[in-house]
Amino acid sequence: MREKLEKLGLNLPLLPITTVGSFPKPPYLIDARRKFATKLLGAEELKKLEDQATREWVALQEKIGLDVLVDGEMYRGDMATYFAQNLGGFKISGPVRSYGNRYYRKPIITGEVKWRGPITVDWWKFAQKLTKRPVKGMITGPYTMMDWSFNEYYPSRRDACLDLAKTLHEEVVALSNAGAKIIQIDEPALSVRPEELSGFVGEAMRMVTRGINAYFIIHCCYGAFEFIYPQMLDLPVDNFDLEMSNSELDLVELFHKYPFTKDMSFGVVDVHSHIVEDVGLVKKRIQQALEILEPEQLWIDPDCGLKTRTREETIGKLQAIVGATKEVRKLLGEG
Repeated sequence: MREKLEKLGLNLPLLPITTVGSFPKPPYLIDARRKFATKLLGAEELKKLEDQATREWVALQEKIGLDVLVDGEMYRGDMATYFAQNLGGFKISGPVRSYGNRYYRKPIITGEVKWRGPITVDWWKFAQKLTKRPVKGMITGPYTMMDWSFNEYYPSRRDACLDLAKTLHEEVVALSNAGAKIIQIDEPALSVRPEELSGFVGEAMRMVTRGINAYFIIHCCYGAFEFIYPQMLDLPVDNFDLEMSNSELDLVELFHKYPFTKDMSFGVVDVHSHIVEDVGLVKKRIQQALEILEPEQLWIDPDCGLKTRTREETIGKLQAIVGATKEVRKLLGEG
């Protein structure tokens, strides 16, 4: 897919380094969001602090040496709730446990889902103005939005998903029109019901991406990919961003059996662990990735978003990724 990137004017190095999307919010922003929720702080004041935190994380990504940046999602709480709050047809429930001791306010579909205007575009523009390196546009995908919501309106999961796909396509169009050339669709629920992949997930993804001249990444984590691979390769995206390290790279064996025909963003650090991996371990994981992929297919990143880690852990993990990738590039005769 490097040819497509070059046609988009993106001259990325071999083994492009990126990250999935979220970063830990600084204490001053966590405090501000609490105050905003209890009406002790206004929206304008909160926005200034979200801007400040975004600037800090964009600068840190540049300093550490990432090739494709993210805005860090300083303005978001949960990935599904944030989009639901900005689309028509949703209400928001009380807290629901997602995993461990973490909770989110689960969306409820109560009417026809509608796009009311750009959701992420201004944040993408803001982050992109801070750097000359490409910044990914990022949306939560229709299948995950459907699966992570209570449906009180549509007659079936399929109907809800396809209407969400039609709606989220408008957000993708807006990102593309603003200049985003790399767009990531977050679909952690992708393998929840394998029978739905062939039933309507592919149709939904085609609706989201149709007519858009961009390099599309689909981010999948928490997945039982053995139930949807290799069928998932039929989805109309260029790159699959997969959680690999949390499961000790057990998917590598699966990809040995059935060759991976698209690009892959290969998770080389575990975002669920406080342990900061050393360069040697990350280098070994990259080399294992190269057993199943050509260098031109491989992107390097963490397993998932880093928002649950501390700032120090996040920086340490990203530094290990960059250090290891540079060493592997040298072995490949690059850099």
